[in-house]
Amino acid sequence: MDPLVIAGLAIVLTLVVGLLFWQWQRNSRLRSQFASEYDRARDELGRLRAQRELAHRERRVRRLNLRPLTREERTRFVTAWQEIQTQFVDDPAGAVAQGDRLVEDVMDARGYPIADFDQRIADLSVDHARIADDYRAVREIAHRHHRHEATTADLRRALIHFRSVLDEMLENREAVPERVVERTIEREQVRPLGAPRLEPYPDRERRA
Repeated sequence: MDPLVIAGLAIVLTLVVGLLFWQWQRNSRLRSQFASEYDRARDELGRLRAQRELAHRERRVRRLNLRPLTREERTRFVTAWQEIQTQFVDDPAGAVAQGDRLVEDVMDARGYPIADFDQRIADLSVDHARIADDYRAVREIAHRHHRHEATTADLRRALIHFRSVLDEMLENREAVPERVVERTIEREQVRPLGAPRLEPYPDRERRA
């Protein structure tokens, strides 16, 4: 075989192997970064389209002017959260609505655009993928509440999801204490969550 042909084939083979290796690396990085959000995108869009979508999210978020909260802002948001938990005793629906607004306020303070919910989820998933499902669950409960289909237990679960979102967004692992007041426990017969931070666990529905 002509040496030039062999050299050309070797170059092509090298390029193909390099491209496959690059795709494998990108796929591994995206899976590690986005976790379950990667699986969701892959199931909805297919593997290649999901990779393009997640890479697009990364580029978009890197262009945002994101910033950490100041100590004063964090303290103010934690105080607001504690008031929301107390409000839940007598006004569960109102507390969930306030929790939704509080999450928006925190995101706005951090520099995230908050106009569109789906875009908020996409933006959050880049650096906070583990709370994307929590935020979606809250919105689903809110929709059920608007249709008068949500129970008080559903609203309580929404508050737990909000806590996970806020705990992540405040970037302070002890910033959002769990403080379910005794009257709520007695009225709803719910078990208080003892840890200062909720870690993701598969049996959340059972614990809630």
